[in-house]
Amino acid sequence: MGTIYITQEESFIGKTDERLQVKAEKKTLLDVPLIKVDGVVVLGRSTISPAALMELLQRQIPLSFLTANGKYLGRLEPQLTKNIFVRSAQWKVMQEPSKATHIVRGFVRGKLKNYRNSFLRAQRENETLNLQDAITRLEQVIAPIDKTESIDSLRGLEGAGSAAYFGSFDKLIRAEGFSFESRRRRPPTDPINAMLSFGYSLLAHDLQSAVNIVGFDPYLGYLHTERYGRPSLALDLMEEFRPLVVDAVVLSAVNKRSLFPKDFTTEPLSNAVRLTDEGLRTFLRLYEQKKQSKFKHPVLQKQCTYQEAFEIQSRLLAKYLMGETQLYPPLVLR
Repeated sequence: MGTIYITQEESFIGKTDERLQVKAEKKTLLDVPLIKVDGVVVLGRSTISPAALMELLQRQIPLSFLTANGKYLGRLEPQLTKNIFVRSAQWKVMQEPSKATHIVRGFVRGKLKNYRNSFLRAQRENETLNLQDAITRLEQVIAPIDKTESIDSLRGLEGAGSAAYFGSFDKLIRAEGFSFESRRRRPPTDPINAMLSFGYSLLAHDLQSAVNIVGFDPYLGYLHTERYGRPSLALDLMEEFRPLVVDAVVLSAVNKRSLFPKDFTTEPLSNAVRLTDEGLRTFLRLYEQKKQSKFKHPVLQKQCTYQEAFEIQSRLLAKYLMGETQLYPPLVLR
């Protein structure tokens, strides 16, 4: 089952025996064994019973709350793991510039190489597609990463690589009625940006769950600066997953005609675009399917799902921080 997404406004989340139930308007929307639940995400307003809250905490199942538009509000989860050694190593590295820089290099390299590989793959699959200029720009940005000693400079390379990627992202969209001019976040003003922003919110939820399982302090990151209430380490780790998971889901949703322009609405005052209720359910289904799809992990050399890879990458980072390995290997797929 994985993560449960509750999209119906004014739903009631309860517990009966060993099952989690979701009801609305006197109808049962979901009835699932708790043993199959990895996480619960509530979009919009819903009510949860004290018994269900207690059960989720006891089973260490995180409960996250997002607005109907996908903006992250907060989460309820069990106490941090008792592995103080991971958090201690995480903080100590902040005083070791060379190790902190190595970690940021990994995050930036992983993200930009996956951007480049996405374009290379798209070009192989469609010979009429010309992405060579963007690929060249990405390779020029990737080249100096290993020799860059400043985290601020690495952030600049990440920004330049992202600009090159999104500058040609529209070429990957083959569906009539959809277009992409540039990355717009607050608010997203077209369907592609709406899906990207919403997908990244879901991805952040999943990566925060992974770093909590491993025992990290999710608010202390290296690429993302410290900011009150921002889970910076989860955002750091999600960088290499953005093109692999969310961007892939968005492109698949439109190019394979799972979603159409009619599945989006526009707010009259802000011009913010959001998914309709039906479109939201479709997107969540595609996102969950992607998380459960398998690939061969290049470091472990074994099959795993993207859901499992979130925790695998978190544990690889912990091993590096604690001195058990000599490097942090980002997840890069061809």
